[in-house]
Amino acid sequence: MRHVITALVHNVPGVLSHISGMLASRGYNIDSLAVGETENPQFSRMTFVVVGDIKVRDQVIKQLQKIVTVINADDITDGQLVERDLLLIRVEVLPEVRGQILQIVEIFRAKVVDISPTSMMIELSGNESKIEGFIREMSNYGKIELARSGIIAMKRE
Repeated sequence: MRHVITALVHNVPGVLSHISGMLASRGYNIDSLAVGETENPQFSRMTFVVVGDIKVRDQVIKQLQKIVTVINADDITDGQLVERDLLLIRVEVLPEVRGQILQIVEIFRAKVVDISPTSMMIELSGNESKIEGFIREMSNYGKIELARSGIIAMKRE
């Protein structure tokens, strides 16, 4: 099972290294990890995606809560949440198919952020299945190169 875990942490040097090292040393694989400063620059929010059963989830949260720099850790998978991943993808494009790619960009509500005679760079944000679907579509048009931010998520009120 896939678990989305958020942790509010003190924004200090080494906190990311400490937490990811702790999880790796206990054999937990992080499928996705995103970290960013919160509205208060003293804190950062970390969003992890880990795969495992309930025991794995509980153990990850227990281990996180033992770390001094972690203020709070919570599994938000079961609640209503808004989840986003950011994708930048560069597609090698022949001039005769640019129009087709622009139609796909529009359908997915993506945005062309750079263009050259031989390629297009496109930005897309959305849930994981939307991102994966867009990557599949773009791979039909030529060689691709991509970068993803990792999942960020927040509970709905």
